[in-house]
Amino acid sequence: MSEVTKLEYKGVHHMALVCQDMEKTVDFYTNTMEMELVKGFDLGGGYGQHFFFDMGGGNLLAFFWFADAGKAAPGVASASNLLGKGKSISSAHGSMNHVAFHAPLEKIEAFRANLMAKGVECSEMVNHVDVETNPGETHSSQEVEDSTWVRSFYFLDPDGIMLEFCADVTPGTDDLTLPVNAEGLKADGSNLLGSSHPDRDRTRP
Repeated sequence: MSEVTKLEYKGVHHMALVCQDMEKTVDFYTNTMEMELVKGFDLGGGYGQHFFFDMGGGNLLAFFWFADAGKAAPGVASASNLLGKGKSISSAHGSMNHVAFHAPLEKIEAFRANLMAKGVECSEMVNHVDVETNPGETHSSQEVEDSTWVRSFYFLDPDGIMLEFCADVTPGTDDLTLPVNAEGLKADGSNLLGSSHPDRDRTRP
């Protein structure tokens, strides 16, 4: 019996999403997002197209256009709303909620200004902590603090796909909370902190 080879990971080769209008998608990701379009081809039999954009670090962001694709379904196939609108950002099981791109900490506010100058609606800057918060406390702060893990902001592409630029601030904690099961309960029988019901409105990324 041959030895089992251990799986190895070197990042994402590509992530494939689905768009409604490939022409608009190419315009947004090449001109607004300033990514290089590195490959684009038709799928056989008039079935669709597949295009790839370079998002740095040897990682590609890809899009399909399918002739028989269904309509967009925010809250099911993608996030319900842009973060910061005071509404849920939830999406269905198996969905892709949002894509986050690395950003240098010293440039992230300039990145936001760049996109806003191009007419892209962006969330406010969010300073995330990576620890559990007590009931009534937020998971982020107005300013960068010692507890800040990452800084980020969010925006939508032409199909309503939520995108994020995210900059590391500190390594964060090495604490790991117990994961919940399908009913929202942890292995020790406890609920999520500050919740007595797992189906509450979730607006936290």
